Amino acid sequence: MNRALVTGASSGIGAATALRLAADGWNLVLTGRDRPRLDALADRAGGSAVAADLTEEDGLQQVIEAGRGVDLLVHSAGIGWAGPFAEMEPHRIDRLVELNLAVPMRLTRALLPPRVAFVASVAVVGVRDEDVYAATKAGLRAFAASLRYRGVTTTAVFPGAVRTPFFHGRAYDRRFPRMVEPDRVADALVDAVLRGRPEIFVPRWLTAADRLHGALPTAFHHLARRFG
Repeated sequence: MNRALVTGASSGIGAATALRLAADGWNLVLTGRDRPRLDALADRAGGSAVAADLTEEDGLQQVIEAGRGVDLLVHSAGIGWAGPFAEMEPHRIDRLVELNLAVPMRLTRALLPPRVAFVASVAVVGVRDEDVYAATKAGLRAFAASLRYRGVTTTAVFPGAVRTPFFHGRAYDRRFPRMVEPDRVADALVDAVLRGRPEIFVPRWLTAADRLHGALPTAFHHLARRFG
């Protein structure tokens, strides 16, 4: 039986991914910070639960030990912050970079499984008032692409707005993209992993935005300022 470690499994995309993998017969190691929700998920999906803060050395080492020998590592843990960059406190910058980017690097290095999946974001093209968050997700994209040179099969999923606790406490007032459900992202992620696809956008039409950003960045930013 294939074995997977899913971070950020307490809620949102991580929880939905764990349930999808369980339905496909995977044996799971689940980690997150919300012990009651994590234990409840483990009861539904099977496998083991490790409640830990991955930014703490003890917590990270605990997860590393539990995850040794996994066939798939899914990086879903992450946090966001929105607002004027000049108003962002330095400790919040450090926290985002640590959890969203440094922790996936450290955990991947420690386990080096044959397959690694990353929950990134369409923010890789740059998003107003989410400067640091976008930078961490763009870093994940480059990290995933670089790992493929080492023979690791990587998949990065880039969702738009997802109906998760990420948006609790702040309004989502952008015209597009519309919010999607975590199950949709989880299904796309797992399907892409099984097919060995390196990248996938959810919804798929966001691929066009990424291509426009790569080919015509000035035009993209003009449109984003006008309609975003």
